[in-house]
Amino acid sequence: MTEAIEIDDLRVRRGGHEAVRVPHLEVGAGAVTGLMGPSGCGKTTLMRTIVGVQRVAAGRVTVLGRPAGSAALRARVGYMTQAPSVYGDLTVRENLRFYARVLRVPVTKVDEVIDAVRVPARAGQLVRDLSGGERARVSLAAVLLGEPEVLILDEPTVGLDPLLRIELWRLFARLAERGATLLVSSHSMEEARHCDRLLLMRDGELLVADTPGGLSRRTGQENLEDAFVEIVSRREEVAA
Repeated sequence: MTEAIEIDDLRVRRGGHEAVRVPHLEVGAGAVTGLMGPSGCGKTTLMRTIVGVQRVAAGRVTVLGRPAGSAALRARVGYMTQAPSVYGDLTVRENLRFYARVLRVPVTKVDEVIDAVRVPARAGQLVRDLSGGERARVSLAAVLLGEPEVLILDEPTVGLDPLLRIELWRLFARLAERGATLLVSSHSMEEARHCDRLLLMRDGELLVADTPGGLSRRTGQENLEDAFVEIVSRREEVAA
C-alpha cells in the first residue's frame, strides 16, 4: 500500500459553518507528513475526521484501505490529542502499565516508550505533578505502546524546548523508517523542515500538498514560513 490515508470530497460543518473542505488528499505510507497552519484553521477537525471521531457532512475518508473509524482500525491507528489522555492521580509508569494491559502488549514495552519520549526521570512521579510538556510526552508514550501502523499526532511538540522537539522529530523519523505512517500537526513552520511531506491549511482549506523542497521551489522562498506566506498571498490575489 502506497497511500495510508485517502480523502475525497470531504466537507465538515461545525457551528453552522463549513469548517473543513478537502476535495482530494492522499497521505503516503511510511513517511512523516506535517499538517501545518495557524491555530483554528481546521487541523484538529481534519485529524478527528481521519481517526473517525468527527461527524462529516459529505465525503469519503479511508485509512489503510478501510473507512475511517472502522472497528478493525482501532488497534492499527494511534491518536494523540492536544489534551493529555493520561490519569493525573497515577504515576507515569502506572499509567503506561494500565494502557499496556488495555492494549494487551508486554509490560516490558513500558520502559521502552518511557525512554523513547525522554521521561525516565519522571517515571515514578504522579502525572498531575508534571509540566504540560511532560504530560504530553507521557500521552505520546501511551500511543506508542501498541506500535500502531498510523499515528495521528496533534501538536505533539507544543511547549517543549528546542532540544526535546528535535529529539521527538528524530523519533518520528525512526518510526517512519520502520514503516509507520505519521501525520503530525503544528502551527510552527519552523518544524516543517523535519517532514517528508507537507500539508498547508488555512481557513479550513487545504492549500498545498508538497515536499518541503517542492514548496520552496514553487514559491522561490528558501524559508518555509516565507513560502507559506507566499502561497497565501497568491490565493488572496486570485480571490480578489
